[in-house]
Amino acid sequence: MLPLSRRISALALGAAVASTLALGAAPAMAQGVTAFKQAVAEAAAQDKGIAAYYQAANYDDLWTGNDDGARRRALLEAVADAGAHGLPAGRYDPAAIEALLASPKTARDRGRVEVEMSKLFLQYARDIQTGVLEPKRIDSGIVRAIPYRDRASLLAAVGKSTPKAFFRALPPKTGEYARLMKEKMRLEKLLAQGGWGQSVPGSKLEPGAQGAGVVALRNRLVAMGYMAPSASQSYDAAMQQAVQQFQVDHGLSPDGVAGSGTLAEINVPVERRLQSILVAMERERWTNIPRGDRHVLVNLTDFSAKIVDFDKVTFETRSVIGADSSDRRSPEFSDVMEHMVINPTWNVPRSIAVKEYLPMMKRNPNAAGHLNLYDARGRQVSRSSINFNAYTERTFPYNIKQPPSDGNALGLVKFMFPNKYNIYLHDTPSKSLFERETRAFSHGCIRLQQPFDFAYALLAVQTDDPKGLFHSKLNTGRETVVPLDQPIPVHLIYRTAFTQAKGNTNYRRDVYGRDAKIWNALSAAGVTLRAVQG
Repeated sequence: MLPLSRRISALALGAAVASTLALGAAPAMAQGVTAFKQAVAEAAAQDKGIAAYYQAANYDDLWTGNDDGARRRALLEAVADAGAHGLPAGRYDPAAIEALLASPKTARDRGRVEVEMSKLFLQYARDIQTGVLEPKRIDSGIVRAIPYRDRASLLAAVGKSTPKAFFRALPPKTGEYARLMKEKMRLEKLLAQGGWGQSVPGSKLEPGAQGAGVVALRNRLVAMGYMAPSASQSYDAAMQQAVQQFQVDHGLSPDGVAGSGTLAEINVPVERRLQSILVAMERERWTNIPRGDRHVLVNLTDFSAKIVDFDKVTFETRSVIGADSSDRRSPEFSDVMEHMVINPTWNVPRSIAVKEYLPMMKRNPNAAGHLNLYDARGRQVSRSSINFNAYTERTFPYNIKQPPSDGNALGLVKFMFPNKYNIYLHDTPSKSLFERETRAFSHGCIRLQQPFDFAYALLAVQTDDPKGLFHSKLNTGRETVVPLDQPIPVHLIYRTAFTQAKGNTNYRRDVYGRDAKIWNALSAAGVTLRAVQG
């Protein structure tokens, strides 16, 4: 439901439009029609999409005619409710639009207003369909291709559709977006009520503890919905269970102890959680395309990789992602997995070869003895014939490779979705890292804790014996490419807030600081936090 002031504005605007445009939209002489069309052509000339639409439509009206009232009202109601979607409502100021629509005195005036309405519509449609921001301008690691819609086609579509239904269909139709909207409204009401109350003091609370800190923790957990109201002043079994569930929902080790990391997350205010939700909604708009009935979803902040079939997670494993340094952070993009490589050779990326291994080999030519060197013609070269100190990062002429083995840096299998960023999913011999709570250690690729099971799940759709097929190739010890009969979309995403079909909204730390950048950009664009009375 629109706020009362905006509903009144929209209703008044509809009435104003009906009366003030009646003169221009009434049956007119040929001279008036020509003046309107000329004004539309002139005003649209600077926008190729708008110009293309009106040229194809013979410069007929879309918004300002007597028969366009339902379309006008649907647009104005939609932009008046833009704040509910976390959009910058100031971009669509109803008062300014009302003044614009009330101003035309001649057919030429109406023609100019007609084009302004199309510009308003296209701005709103782009914002709510595919996002307010251009991600590549926010962070160089967000290399996602945004599915922008053709402007002329959007105008044609709104002209042919039932107006209210058309505008309802503009936002992402995913369950995730709907659940984020629901969480946004919940947090907005909490914000109006003052949030979750007093923060919890101290650095550690554990079962058996008593005192003011435990009372503050209990009150905070009750306000968050993790505990039923209680008069207990001790860290009892009920509190331990509530802390464990909170830890699960926030990607923390669920030990039931409120240590410094857990308390830091418990003390995050409602405002920051609401910011995370608004950023997640913007990110959902960036990915407003079908993900695929079956797809792989890697949430970098969650350190997880999942196989999703028809919106249900059918396989999940822990992952290790790129370290938080400028040249190692994992990028965000979507592509299609085409094959897996069993017993892979590691072709050491040039950046790693010259920045990490060349300095080692300058100090000791036999360093990293598990690696082989090859010349430009693919011939293996003996280290004894190389003066490593004669080369710089720029002039080093050799390729470095690690042959298939149990100790290979890629482990025993890698999963390929060819891309210019040289990112893929793979096994690793460094298994201990998966026990860490924060798992950002790689050079950018995604390491999987259970790569064999991941492979079985992928192959299960093309063979009755996926495990047997996999191990028949593995046991040869030779590098083997196994194509996927049904290539599968892969989405590398970054969500510090995400939902579940059943259960609480989950929150994660902003490991690369990307969501902080996005929120700052959204705020600069005019997105604000709203406190809504329940």
